[in-house]
Amino acid sequence: MNSLALINEFLGQPPNASAHGYQIDHILEFCHWFMGALFIGWSAFFIFVLIRFRKRRQPVADHGGVRSPISTHLEFSVVLIEAVLLLGFAIPLWAKRVNQFPPGKEALVVHMVAQQFSFNYHLAGSDGQFGRRDVGFVSNSNPLGLDPNDPAGKDDIVTMGELHVPVNRPVIVELSSKDVIHDFFVPSMRIAGDAIPGSLIPIWFTPLKTGTDEVICGQLCGLGHYGMKGTLVVDTPQDYQSWLKERAELRPANRQLAQRLEQFRRPVRPDLKAPANSRTLLPARHSSRRTVRLLLQPRQVRLSRSRFAVRSTLIVRRATGYKLSAKSA
Repeated sequence: MNSLALINEFLGQPPNASAHGYQIDHILEFCHWFMGALFIGWSAFFIFVLIRFRKRRQPVADHGGVRSPISTHLEFSVVLIEAVLLLGFAIPLWAKRVNQFPPGKEALVVHMVAQQFSFNYHLAGSDGQFGRRDVGFVSNSNPLGLDPNDPAGKDDIVTMGELHVPVNRPVIVELSSKDVIHDFFVPSMRIAGDAIPGSLIPIWFTPLKTGTDEVICGQLCGLGHYGMKGTLVVDTPQDYQSWLKERAELRPANRQLAQRLEQFRRPVRPDLKAPANSRTLLPARHSSRRTVRLLLQPRQVRLSRSRFAVRSTLIVRRATGYKLSAKSA
């Protein structure tokens, strides 16, 4: 690593793993060294002023101010350097990232749909076409709302939390969100982009090193924001094809498992009806000794804390309708 780049390493920035990352690193290096020079310069000037204009040396204040033009020249130099950084480096680099995308045939296109608090990835199957998505099909087993009747989506690959990409191939990630504003941030790839509900925002990068990189959410998105993390795995072309084949083989089993989970989530007793303003389910033949409660929210776990122990009482549902109480001290 260049000696000038030691400041980035000192600040905890991970090593660059993308083709465009060196440009980002150069701007960060220059900005950090420039800010360090400004800090030292203004601190030295502040100390000089405290000593030069102390009360013992100059008991009567001089309201004429500074008559030397050196301060004006210093301020103009700072503004000029900042303008060069912004107009000569930052804006051209940003324009290149948002306007010069790689051709679609050469790049791997991935749809990323964020939600509280995870990342969902959607990749096209062997036909190269993405299946249709609709909010009406969204469920726990179908987080992206893929249309089960669309033939283009039969071979699509959907993963949660982990994305595999091949090395030395451009990757275009189209960002969107299901609930609030998130941010798809991969520090080692020097890339980040906001995921906004109702919008499709593309970003792209080219990984240069195989390995595992961390994906984090860069926007405060709720109470679980701290745990919204994912994994980006950069594979060799052979390993990436093996991963695609493995996901394709697991697709039927995952679909059957999702269907079973949906059936499991349905009510066991069809005669149980929930009041409109309550989460407590009572049988049609209600009696005081036959109550059924669904464990839907954490507030239905009654916790009584004492000085020495924590005692929790959980009431769960049984198919017979009898009350089942489990206590743990």
